[in-house]
Amino acid sequence: MKRTRPAIAPLFYFGTAIVLGLYFTFAAVQGAFGLFNRVQVEAEIVHLRAERDTLARDLAVVTNRARRLSDDFLDLDLLDERARDVLGLARPDEIIIR
Repeated sequence: MKRTRPAIAPLFYFGTAIVLGLYFTFAAVQGAFGLFNRVQVEAEIVHLRAERDTLARDLAVVTNRARRLSDDFLDLDLLDERARDVLGLARPDEIIIR
């Protein structure tokens, strides 16, 4: 009677292939470059672009005010407004209500 060996090698290769497949699937979804991380990065990109646009608008306002108060271009209305606000100045004929 001839004894046959159990077929362990195909089971080993099949099991290894399944484990590797599961590992790479998990890495594709949860890993550093996975789908979940990509969604988080894209959400952060949207948030940072909105913040950048807000800061650009604020910079434009500040740049405009600085230009209007410069020596080359003096806006007397803005100068009067800033002097009143910062120094607390008022004209003698004005009534101040607080």
